[in-house]
Amino acid sequence: MLLYHKVTEEEKYLISEWKYQEPYSIYNNIPYTEQIQKHRGFADLQNNYYSYYDGEKLVGYVNLKEKEANVFLGVGVNPDFCDQGYGQQIVKMACILSHKQYPNKKVSIEVRSWNIRAIKCYEKAGFVIVGMPVIKTTPMGPGEFYNMEESCQQALY
Repeated sequence: MLLYHKVTEEEKYLISEWKYQEPYSIYNNIPYTEQIQKHRGFADLQNNYYSYYDGEKLVGYVNLKEKEANVFLGVGVNPDFCDQGYGQQIVKMACILSHKQYPNKKVSIEVRSWNIRAIKCYEKAGFVIVGMPVIKTTPMGPGEFYNMEESCQQALY
C-alpha cells in the first residue's frame, strides 16, 4: 500500500528534476525556482499537491484542483518507476482522497491523445474517455487531448 502526504518544499525541488525519455519528455518540469518566479506548477497556490511513497521511494505525485463542476486530477509518476503499476494505484488513491475533500464531485483527467500508456493506466483505474479529443495549448505546448472521467462505479466511494 502506498502512503501519501502533502508535497513538501524539498519534494517540489526533487520532482521538478525528474526527466522523462522521449516521447514523454514534454512532461519534464521547469526547475522549481522558475516555477516560483512564474507562479505556476508547484508554486501555484491554487494547486493541491500530494506525493506518494512506496516505502522510502518517492514514486509519484498528484494535483487535485477543484473546478466548478468537477475535480481536475493531474498525475506524475517518477520516471524510474513508470510501467510498474504505480500510476494506477496513485490514481485510485487520489480519487478516494478527492471524494473525501470534495464530496459529490467527479474526478476528471485530461490526457494527450498519443499517450496510450497513460490512457491505459487511467482506464485500469476506472476512467473512461468522454467526448471527442480537443486541441488545447498548455504551458508545455499545443496538443490534442482526451477528457477522461470516472466511470459511474468508480465514483461511488
